Amino acid sequence: MGNQFDVIIIGAGPAGIFTALELTKCKPGIRPLILDNGRTIDNRRCPARTTGKCVNCKVCAIMNGWAGAGAFSDGKLSLSHEVGGNLTDYMTQDEAQALIDYADTVYTGFGAPDTVHGLNDRKVEEIAYEASKHNIKLIPCPVRHMGTELAFEVLRNMYVHLMEKTQTVFWEQTSALDLIVEDGAIRGVNVERADGKQEAVYAPYVIAAPGRGGAQWLSGAAKAAGIHTMNNEVDIGVRVEVPNSVMDHLTKHLYEAKLVYYSDTFENKVRTFCMNPGGLVSEEHYEGGIAVVNGHSYKEDNRKTGNTNFAMLVSTRFTQPFDQPIEYGKYIAQLGNMLTGGGIMVQRLGDLLQGRRTDESRLRKSTTVPTLKTAVAGDLSFVLPQRYLTSIVEALRAFDKLAPGLYSKNTLLYGVEVKFYSSKVEVKPNFETQVQGLYAIGDGAGITRGLMQASVTGVVVARDIAARG
Repeated sequence: MGNQFDVIIIGAGPAGIFTALELTKCKPGIRPLILDNGRTIDNRRCPARTTGKCVNCKVCAIMNGWAGAGAFSDGKLSLSHEVGGNLTDYMTQDEAQALIDYADTVYTGFGAPDTVHGLNDRKVEEIAYEASKHNIKLIPCPVRHMGTELAFEVLRNMYVHLMEKTQTVFWEQTSALDLIVEDGAIRGVNVERADGKQEAVYAPYVIAAPGRGGAQWLSGAAKAAGIHTMNNEVDIGVRVEVPNSVMDHLTKHLYEAKLVYYSDTFENKVRTFCMNPGGLVSEEHYEGGIAVVNGHSYKEDNRKTGNTNFAMLVSTRFTQPFDQPIEYGKYIAQLGNMLTGGGIMVQRLGDLLQGRRTDESRLRKSTTVPTLKTAVAGDLSFVLPQRYLTSIVEALRAFDKLAPGLYSKNTLLYGVEVKFYSSKVEVKPNFETQVQGLYAIGDGAGITRGLMQASVTGVVVARDIAARG
């Protein structure tokens, strides 16, 4: 039985984990294999978290391993079908919301906190009303915030449960090379183990859930198997950091204020994403040594900072003949890395507006103290295309009417923030591809954009497989 399993799951992020959780609940004797090129959750170590310096590990411990990027994320569970992905492209709104509610009970069952932010309907309505005066759309979304430290523990509890109470097998430091497809059906996966040994593993069902870090691999594997893919939106932008005092009146009630604005010059959609009150700006690394900016925050008050950070992303959907949106996003990120010697760039908004580079002396004058200490002062106008930069500046100016102080000379902009969910795999409503027995789910498949909706796709696939006997 060494190379034969009931199900193979590629990727140990939320989509893969929830597939295993639901499968083993529906069919207690089932034997799933989960593959990931990172380590088990207790063995994930990031040198940058202890030394403050990224050493470009071959496999990034922040992005890869059990729980994927979610292990060290802010741990926000968005409890609305309107946020975090495209579930309603595959099911009704009621079905999507019911699945989100169910997945939420799984998270709380493994230790997620009881508190949900954004349930004060009256206050949310007041903020939405005020936003509408300035052509800003607020997307209401209740949020269950686990925090970075508790998210780790909840996802670790899921690992312990699967390893100790089910027949689930986890192969760490194992990369999926390609899919084994015969006569239009999946047969297995060719993999490479930590020692460099390559072998084939077999199962009648394979679930591709590689996360954002594996989006490019999945796109290539899908094309090799003859599966249709579509260009998804490319989200490129910056991470904004301001004092808590600027955003507290929003985050106190919403925790995460999801705002949308269509820029004045180009009418590009600009949205806020991943808001972290009292949080830290961080960096994450993708294959090829690409560094992009991110952010997170802790649950405990004694670990919070005096700043709030959030992403501002400009969405673009490219059309034919262009079909390399992931590569385009990486190219933009590489420009920023080139100018900083490999790290993240930071610039004061005031310097950007005056057409000058932020240098160390100007950064020291900033009343907003950067929380990413390794960020290199620079000039984002040498990195982001004019369309993106102009749209971000115009959105910041508009959002300042809702959050006075946001359009300040001391607002910090970190670059580049890129979301690599750009190649959307064509799937049926049950997330099965045109290859029989092969499913594609989660962020890496271009279907979801966050913990909760990724988790839901795993539930859908597990129930579909269980129903087949």
